[in-house]
Amino acid sequence: MKSLTELYRCGMGPSSSHTIAPENACRAFLAEHGRLDEYKVILYGSLAKTGRGHMTDRVIKATFGDLPVAVEFDVDKKDLPHPNTFDIMGYIGGEQAAKWRVTSTGGGAYKVKGKKSATPDCYPHKNFREIEEYCTQNGIRLWEYAEQFDTPDIRDYMREVWNVMQDAISRGLRTDGVLDGGLNVKRKAKTLYESNNVFEDGMTRENRLVCAFAFAVGEENASCGKIVTAPTCGAAGVLPAVLYYYKNKYKYPDEKILNALLTAGIVGNVVKTNASISGAECGCQAEIGTACSMAAAALGELFGMNINQIEYAAEVALEHHLGLTCDPIKGLVQIPCIERNAVAAMRAINAVNLANFLTDSRKISYDMVVATMYKTGKDMSRIYRETAEGGLAKEYGMKDE
Repeated sequence: MKSLTELYRCGMGPSSSHTIAPENACRAFLAEHGRLDEYKVILYGSLAKTGRGHMTDRVIKATFGDLPVAVEFDVDKKDLPHPNTFDIMGYIGGEQAAKWRVTSTGGGAYKVKGKKSATPDCYPHKNFREIEEYCTQNGIRLWEYAEQFDTPDIRDYMREVWNVMQDAISRGLRTDGVLDGGLNVKRKAKTLYESNNVFEDGMTRENRLVCAFAFAVGEENASCGKIVTAPTCGAAGVLPAVLYYYKNKYKYPDEKILNALLTAGIVGNVVKTNASISGAECGCQAEIGTACSMAAAALGELFGMNINQIEYAAEVALEHHLGLTCDPIKGLVQIPCIERNAVAAMRAINAVNLANFLTDSRKISYDMVVATMYKTGKDMSRIYRETAEGGLAKEYGMKDE
């Protein structure tokens, strides 16, 4: 498994696979090949079908700045190595001088055909069972495992991650208005946060605030604000919403929050390594499902649960997102994406509550549900994997016709 710095990425929304990865790949291409006469980027698969809604073309053009670049959308090409595939080409005197075939693998990560990864694996174990055995044998918690094997400055990096998460919530709670994109989606985080009712009970207030925090990040992401992939932009609101609520409720110090982020990162890394966090590859179960699993693990760490309880909470959170489709209306990361962050945040809390009582009776391991999620995603029809051709996206489109 790679460093958690590859999982948690601070960047601009609205999509880690459609904006952060293409931007970084284009920057790397320019750094390697220098200034050429002109450039072309061709988007395929999901990138082509939802790239306009996700603003992929705008990000690419902004990355090239004043350099001449053409961005094309090829929705027909088949036999792609990954649903998020694109070509970057550079020309001198009208002749092709350089070409990269790039796959955006989810969470802002990308691979270039024929090139080795610039970041080697830093963890010696590949799945949760191996990690759990190591932690048990050595008497350490998951966050301590992360600190032992990740980069020396991983804790400082987590502090930056937490600051960006909190800033996104703060901005989202202060901002109202309508999100760009044509769906006329009104921001709801501020309203949720301020809708204090003297008659609401403790559980109602908890739900309202957790949802407000999740909406705040989701709306910031949709408006191209700075967020943290956790594990993706589209699912970026789940983990910070849960941590922010419980930090304020129980006055947890930031050092404990950092432990929770490291714990969540290990759980997310298991999915990224053994399955996928890409909505284009495995549907929204890979994004929101993983985010819910990470949030459940993080909360389990905050509550001082043992590793078996944390595993069960993470497993429950992911298991009950199996089969969730990725069907963004008009290719925008708004409907149903923002609302799903809030629902998943509340589900993460419920998963931890279940794990607190039922761990000894569980039958399914985390590794098993991760493998199941991946197989389910591969079996899922392409139209339900971030192409905006099925599900809510199709039904909404038919309404407008």
